[in-house]
Amino acid sequence: MTSPATDLAGLLSSRIRDVPDYPKPGVLFKDIAPLLADAEAFAALTRALAERATELGATKVVGLEARGFVLAAPAAFAAGLGFVPIRKKGKLPGEVHAQSYELEYGSATLEVQCDAFTPGERVLVVDDVLATGGTIGASLDLVRRAGARLAGVVVLMELGFLDGRARLAAHLDGAPLETLVRV
Repeated sequence: MTSPATDLAGLLSSRIRDVPDYPKPGVLFKDIAPLLADAEAFAALTRALAERATELGATKVVGLEARGFVLAAPAAFAAGLGFVPIRKKGKLPGEVHAQSYELEYGSATLEVQCDAFTPGERVLVVDDVLATGGTIGASLDLVRRAGARLAGVVVLMELGFLDGRARLAAHLDGAPLETLVRV
């Protein structure tokens, strides 16, 4: 007999398509478009994320640009919570908190609006993939600087061979990091 988590992981995995040599030779891209296009799989994913937000006592759900928006916004709605986007530099109006971080070849900056959270709000951060951990780590730092507390992180899939989980340990401060599909 399989558990509900195993059933969910199997359903989601079956809807993630491998695209070899994209965006460059030697890369195996994990395409979530088929999962999003499948009403049953997308609904199951949304329910699972909404349930975790509720179980962890989140008051808002944060989505990371861009595919994290597609997952986090419906989960926030389903849980009856607000949604906050974390975007790339220069995409949000008004005052923002910014966090720069290192990429494999260069650096990037993420931003969140200064008034996105009230002090002490509990936030669930949602993204599509955990790779090296740079984007999620920068986002967690931003959430804290903006005055919120981290309830947890849930990602659709984790690329375990890139060891992002270990790099995030210092950013989590004891909050759970969960993945629905491990690759």
